[in-house]
Amino acid sequence: MPGTVTARTETPSPILAKFEDALAKLPDGYADGHFGNRPWGVTVKRSEDGKRTWLYGEELSGTDIVSFNLYRLAGPGSLLKPCEMSSAEVIEFVLGFVPNPAKAAPRP
Repeated sequence: MPGTVTARTETPSPILAKFEDALAKLPDGYADGHFGNRPWGVTVKRSEDGKRTWLYGEELSGTDIVSFNLYRLAGPGSLLKPCEMSSAEVIEFVLGFVPNPAKAAPRP
């Protein structure tokens, strides 16, 4: 399926590992920050069982958005499902988004 990244049948690449690490460090709920020297607002929701992470972000001074779901599979790996954008755009955003320090504390 175009726009879907899965690591189910292959060893996760270093970029996917960095992506998942960066996503894990984003706080639950709303945080503002910067991506590409532009202000963004981002909301992250995680399912109680930890199997799904949802992210929606809006450029605060423009019209760009980023949105995706990440599903943790029963076996090794995960499934990235971007919403109307490429997986590469999603990965670039998560790796480059810098939350403001007040809401950037790592999750326990």
